[in-house]
Amino acid sequence: MIGHIYRDVILEPHVRLFQGAMGAEFLFMDDNARPYGANIVDECLQSEDITRMDWPAYSPDLNLKEHVGDKLGRRIASRQTPPTYQPELRRALLDE
Repeated sequence: MIGHIYRDVILEPHVRLFQGAMGAEFLFMDDNARPYGANIVDECLQSEDITRMDWPAYSPDLNLKEHVGDKLGRRIASRQTPPTYQPELRRALLDE
């Protein structure tokens, strides 16, 4: 994913709205992947007044998203009948 796609697909439609719902206590965390540090992403975060959490680069052991994703993936795969299409997967993820 490159910076402008990350901005257009993730930051503007989702993170910005979530920040509005959370209010002043909102703190944004990403995993310091190269596209997330692009100037266009930094400018977007600054223009929306979104505070980014200081986070060590390349720290998968400290990144909760990696652990949650792994755990969800294992639980979904261990189901008697794993999901075979997207709506089914969505329901399974919500169930977990």
